[in-house]
Amino acid sequence: MIVVGLTGSIGMGKSTVLKMFEALGAAAWNADDAVHRLYAKGAAGALAVAKDFPEAIVDGAVDREKLAALVLGNPEKLRRLEEIVHPLVSDDRADFLARAESDHVDIVMLDIPLLFEKSYEEMFDAIVVVSAPADVQRARVLARPGMTEAKFEAILAQQTPDAEKRARADYVIDTGLPLEETKAQVEGVMSELKRLSATLARG
Repeated sequence: MIVVGLTGSIGMGKSTVLKMFEALGAAAWNADDAVHRLYAKGAAGALAVAKDFPEAIVDGAVDREKLAALVLGNPEKLRRLEEIVHPLVSDDRADFLARAESDHVDIVMLDIPLLFEKSYEEMFDAIVVVSAPADVQRARVLARPGMTEAKFEAILAQQTPDAEKRARADYVIDTGLPLEETKAQVEGVMSELKRLSATLARG
């Protein structure tokens, strides 16, 4: 089994690209989906967050907008939130990988937004970066409900620059193109990953 890291800055289209890889046979795990599960009413993440950020809890679940307002621009609170949530997300990811291995999956794709920021490169056999022109990225993000210029800039400030991510990637998927062209890129990368998987299996 080869493990591939999928990453990219906010608004680059990671979720769309991950679904494309999944449609081609990769087993896919999404960090954001894991956080949603953990923040649900009664889930471990919601219970843990409630102890330090009770203002972010609504009807027993984490209100992500309220939580973001509390931690963005406050490094100490953000660090505390990461201390709470990251171990839970890591456990979710480990469970997924264990199931994939027991199911004899060939290619696993993990969507890790902060892959470079958290120095996770060594976890992967290959890294795919999803990218788009800065103006396309900005337009996508600012179209999201509740997003503001200030919030967008605060999020960007926490992320490794797109150019650096592209330089450190094994593969780059450009989502600033028409969807069919992005899909063709994904198919090309998937073919390469299948060849890598076959080579490792023989070795």
